[in-house]
Amino acid sequence: MLQRYFPILEWGRTYNRGVLSSDLMAAVIVTIMLIPQSLAYAMLAGLPPVVGLYASIMPLVLYAVFGTSRTLAVGPVAVISLMTASAVGTVAEAGSAAYLEAAVTLAALSGVMLAVMGLLRLGFLANLLSHPVISGFITASGILIATSQLKHILGIRGEGETWPEMLHGLAGSLGAINPATVAIGVPALAFLFWVRKGLKPALQALGMSPRAADMSAKAGPVVAVALTILAVVGFDLGNKGVAVVGAVPQGLPPFSLPSTDLGLIQQLWVPALLISIIGFVESVSVAQTLAAKRRQRISPDQELIGLGAANIGSALSGGYPVTGGFARSVVNFDAGAQTPAAGAFTAVGIALASLYLTPLLFHLPVATLAATIIVAVLSLVDFKTPRLLWAYSKADFSAHAATIIVTLVAGVELGVIAGVVVGLLLYLWRASRPHAAIVGRVPGTQHFRNIERHKVITLPHLLNLRIDESLTYLNARWLEEYVLELVAERPELRHVVLMFSAVNMVDASGLESLEAINHRLGDAGVGLHLSEVKGPVMDRLQRSHLLDELNGRVFLSQEQAFAELAEDTGALPSAADPYEARGAI
Repeated sequence: MLQRYFPILEWGRTYNRGVLSSDLMAAVIVTIMLIPQSLAYAMLAGLPPVVGLYASIMPLVLYAVFGTSRTLAVGPVAVISLMTASAVGTVAEAGSAAYLEAAVTLAALSGVMLAVMGLLRLGFLANLLSHPVISGFITASGILIATSQLKHILGIRGEGETWPEMLHGLAGSLGAINPATVAIGVPALAFLFWVRKGLKPALQALGMSPRAADMSAKAGPVVAVALTILAVVGFDLGNKGVAVVGAVPQGLPPFSLPSTDLGLIQQLWVPALLISIIGFVESVSVAQTLAAKRRQRISPDQELIGLGAANIGSALSGGYPVTGGFARSVVNFDAGAQTPAAGAFTAVGIALASLYLTPLLFHLPVATLAATIIVAVLSLVDFKTPRLLWAYSKADFSAHAATIIVTLVAGVELGVIAGVVVGLLLYLWRASRPHAAIVGRVPGTQHFRNIERHKVITLPHLLNLRIDESLTYLNARWLEEYVLELVAERPELRHVVLMFSAVNMVDASGLESLEAINHRLGDAGVGLHLSEVKGPVMDRLQRSHLLDELNGRVFLSQEQAFAELAEDTGALPSAADPYEARGAI
């Protein structure tokens, strides 16, 4: 029981010097990558940059104790930072003490929600967010984030929460572009883009091994930070309008408590729930992908507890909501991390940076942090998925497109809600009109296939109908009308067989419709039969009056039903007017 809730007890027993060496190496590399990212994402959330460092210490330690992924790197991420800014910006003014308090409270609420969901084993709730919805939300968030950072690259004031507002604000401020800021921001942006794609091949061409070249490329943002700080100091750009980070508090995170103001909690609980679900889905997706590469497994319910503990730790140490980041986790994995202890060692590195390196960040240009954010989030923007979804499923494309459009024009919270609502409505619409097919026997076999796809044998007095969905209140009335319509079109019918091979459940409404079909067909002199009924479905039907009142029989197989009812009708089998078989059922 203890090992279930404290996974550290499992991997900690086999910890040795070799694993320690691998974890330390990964921690050094991730720390180098995480320092500029933490500063940048805190700025994106509307918080002082040092808060990003605070959110990268305690959460990593607590996840190492409670998390099940060996390589997931927890900390501030772009999408959650944007959602934090959106949520907290509605209750407090950016830069105020109330803003920071609201961010801390948001982290605490998210942490408690995640932990409670984990204890109740509610990890399945994340399934409410389909892949098209998540993909659309992340793409729209990437566009919003990148657009919001352009003002820092250009040295102008740009206002707005939605994409149209941001574009309007940028267009209205183009006349106030600061040349010195552009001279810092644009080269930093170009350098970071080149580092992402071009530095590794360049280093390999110089003779460096692929692994060493890849790890060196990950340190590109640190190089950009160092060079731009030197540029600001050397050319006195701070006095030429270039915005810099300024004084960053030196020391370990302070102990803090979330607000107990019920009014504030009431305003933040919905955003906290959305942040929890989005963060959990993103984190678990990354963790499962990396775990599969090493034939490891994670526990989604325990991951909820691990992420909940991480967010509670972030709140108690003056941070804001965190989750597992894709880029950092991949770097952690590639660097050779073997256990969650690598995250704890990374926390030590961030703590040392908070103690000794923050004075060096005084002259760090805000434009450099903005460039770091833009390069990171543009990799999240996916323009291939809409095209693929349009070709594969118009319904999924609708949910994807609705999420993108609403997120861009109305904000991140409404975007997620719109995606979920559209996805659920489309699911309900599809479930209310299930697929059903008239089937016949494939010559020379005992297989039954759709008469519109295969050359099959049918009988004029026998209708074999395969139902390809469970019978529920959503589709029961549709099935009733569909069967009766087919019978009305065939006056020669004497038997109808409902093939239940794909029916996994019949609820009360479905049972009522089956009873209605049975009575209507009985009045018309047509027998109703069932075939290939699954055991659990049969168990429930036996607890009803349907089988006692059924005017036909229940057959073990469709072949048995076809053979016996063919003898009963005395009709000769005939080939249906089929289309050429396409291999589908």
